[in-house]
Amino acid sequence: KMSVPDYMQCAEDHQTLLVVVQPIGIVPEESFFRIYKRISAVSQVNVRDSQRVLYIRYRHHYPPENNEWGDFQTHRKVVGLITITECSSAKEWPQTFEKFHLQKEMYGSTLYDSRLFVFGLQGEIAEQPRTDVAFYPSYDECETVEKRIEDFIESLFIVLESKRLDRATDKSGDKIPLLCVPFEKKDFVGLDTDSRHYKKRCQGRMRKHVGDLCLQAGMLQDSLVHYHMAVELLRSVNDFLWLGAALEGLCSASVIYHYPGGTGGKVGSRRAQGGSLSAEAGNRHRPGKGGTSVFILCALTSNGINADTSAEIGRAKNCLSPEDIIEKYKEAISYYGKYKNAGVIELEACVKAVRVLAIQKRSMEASEFLQNAVYINLRQLSEEEKIQRYSILSELYERIGFHRKSAFFKRIAAMQCAAPSIPEPGWRACYKLLLETLPGYSLSLDPQDFSKGTHRGWAAVQMRLLHELVYASRRMGNPALCVRHLSFLLQTMLDFLSDQEKKDVTQSLESYTAKCPGTMEVITLPDGLKLPPVPFTKLPIVKSVKLLNLPTSLRPHKMKSLLGQNVSTKSPFIYSPIIAHSRGEERNKKIDFQWVQGDVCEVQLMVYNPMPFELRVENMGLLTTGVEFESLPAALSLPAESGLYPVTLVGVPQTTGQITVNGYHTSVFGVFSDCLLDNLPGVKTNGCTVEVIPALPRLQISTSLPRSAHTLQPSSGDEISTNVSVQLYNGETQQLIIKLENIGTEPLEKLEVTAKTVNTKEKLYGDFLTWNLEDTLSQFPLKPGKIAKLTVNIKVKLDFSCQENLLQDLSDDGISVSGLPLSSPFRQVVKPRVETKPLNPQESSKVGDFSHVKVRE
Repeated sequence: KMSVPDYMQCAEDHQTLLVVVQPIGIVPEESFFRIYKRISAVSQVNVRDSQRVLYIRYRHHYPPENNEWGDFQTHRKVVGLITITECSSAKEWPQTFEKFHLQKEMYGSTLYDSRLFVFGLQGEIAEQPRTDVAFYPSYDECETVEKRIEDFIESLFIVLESKRLDRATDKSGDKIPLLCVPFEKKDFVGLDTDSRHYKKRCQGRMRKHVGDLCLQAGMLQDSLVHYHMAVELLRSVNDFLWLGAALEGLCSASVIYHYPGGTGGKVGSRRAQGGSLSAEAGNRHRPGKGGTSVFILCALTSNGINADTSAEIGRAKNCLSPEDIIEKYKEAISYYGKYKNAGVIELEACVKAVRVLAIQKRSMEASEFLQNAVYINLRQLSEEEKIQRYSILSELYERIGFHRKSAFFKRIAAMQCAAPSIPEPGWRACYKLLLETLPGYSLSLDPQDFSKGTHRGWAAVQMRLLHELVYASRRMGNPALCVRHLSFLLQTMLDFLSDQEKKDVTQSLESYTAKCPGTMEVITLPDGLKLPPVPFTKLPIVKSVKLLNLPTSLRPHKMKSLLGQNVSTKSPFIYSPIIAHSRGEERNKKIDFQWVQGDVCEVQLMVYNPMPFELRVENMGLLTTGVEFESLPAALSLPAESGLYPVTLVGVPQTTGQITVNGYHTSVFGVFSDCLLDNLPGVKTNGCTVEVIPALPRLQISTSLPRSAHTLQPSSGDEISTNVSVQLYNGETQQLIIKLENIGTEPLEKLEVTAKTVNTKEKLYGDFLTWNLEDTLSQFPLKPGKIAKLTVNIKVKLDFSCQENLLQDLSDDGISVSGLPLSSPFRQVVKPRVETKPLNPQESSKVGDFSHVKVRE
């Protein structure tokens, strides 16, 4: 019984000669495969003066039991053996040569020829000319390896051609031997060898065998003729196993004819076959599949079928159509299914048919063959053989476009790598195979792919796969991978996790991050695959971002003219639809207020917690570009499923210019995340860019008079005001002491004082405020932390003859002095104006309700 299936088999392998290359003794693996690569490069052989092409298939391991099926299908027969060994002295040579003969005996019944390549032996023995042995001083000094292989293949061809001619010639009177597979030999003991039924069986099997030899010898049309004759003979005697082999041979020859590029999916193409080639094309040097072509002179002739007449004998009508190929494959597989010992043959035939159907783009029919292959019962397979079987099934499903089915079998192969029966489970191989299943389940490890719209794929299966990746990572001893995959699971599958699953995942994540915190660094795997970082943009979920203006007392203001005239800063309006569009985009991003260098600035986020438990967010701060910015991290605790919750993040700009708020950073469950606003779908914002101006002076004013409970005039948006009150009799005088304290970091350079008169209820007030700035200005520039004082004299002098009820009104309202500002910090941005005139320090102001104190740098 054939025990080891070759899952890489394809229809064109039926025309190849099998050569086994093996080491003898102790040969370094790297050195062996270095020579093996050079040997296997000689893979295609052109027969001179003919249209025939030979193909060689090399293997460095081949089960001897499979070789016993060589008569059933000749491409399974080892016809050539090449051995590689090291020999350093003449004393070791006899023992080395004996090992070579022992190796030949393993395949002795089928070998056409063999070669021994000896490395390291020099001297008299190495100088003796030998046909079957080649000596080389070292692995670097072996330039003639390819030439030796060419000579070796020529000897194989001569033996093959002689066998073909001997078996193809009809020798009347000679009894045709009965070819058998290993398990049949005991069944034919005692049969009548002279019966017509037995002779037909012998003829049919021999015809089929000759068809195999013709196909290997590059005579495609001859093989078609022999296969057709074999099918008729074997069908008449119900020899189903060999009938299936004849049908499969017919399919293989037809596939080679229709698809000269091959069905194995390998790079490169085979040379076209059959009557489509001219003699000139046959003589041309044609490299095959990246290997080397050699020429062999065909000097053998006979009275039987030969190359000159093959094109006429085997016409295209002997070749099956693409549709008939599949039907014959089905028939052959049904015959194989009658024999439990032919399970490997049946399985390989299914694989070959699938490869053909993949080229024909008949995916549904191909899936039926694969489904049949899944249920073919073989012997008890080893874990390694199971992994290979499921991997090949996955590859074939991928070729026919069944991506999810392909991922299913690859995942089974991955789980098989870590089966309990394996003493040392291959968790790295398991992890690698699991990664290869991701595309089949519409899953990628880039979180950006899940922020673009509707979720694709089956979430339950995807979560199961991600859990398996986490487990494999843990068994590999890589906690960073565990954290990355768990973070990805939590971020992308949050909407599909139950409340209990959310708790379980977060507990596992916290246990891993206690040993290895999650970062925003890209993880590069040994095979070069890069795992991008996974920011927690859903923990918490941010719905809006708003940049806040500074507090009223800290906002920068443009200084107004002392004369009350404003300089227009408006630009002329020019209409352009393009400019209007760009301005609209800019308006959406830029803010109409300013931040100040060195002052604490605020950004408000509206967030909510989607988790069924309290969410602790640590180290939450702003991500900015444009200027140097010191973010002041915050920590918050959000109630379970909190709904919208305002969070204010603060920071201090250290330099001036345009600053852009790009996002925020957090630390949740031990995972550090940089969340960019561009990656947050549906986030509302009033703009992200604001201008940072240089640091400004800060002045705090206090007065010797008590505050007033009444406001005579509402404050404008650009002013900060307070009110003080004093009650005097006509002709009485009182001093008002105004204390000016620099509470900022910049010096105060100038001080201007002005007053304005406000008429209320048509009352007439006289001159009552005077001041002298000389003493105050002598203390300027006022350095940070210093205090200056300004004395204002209040002298009441009223004309009571103006109106009759003035005395009563004064008794009701009193006289109030309002200053700018009193006991309150404020700032002003002052730009020099052309129309501003210097104020005489000795000049007294007019009588009025408001006394405005203004500061300029």
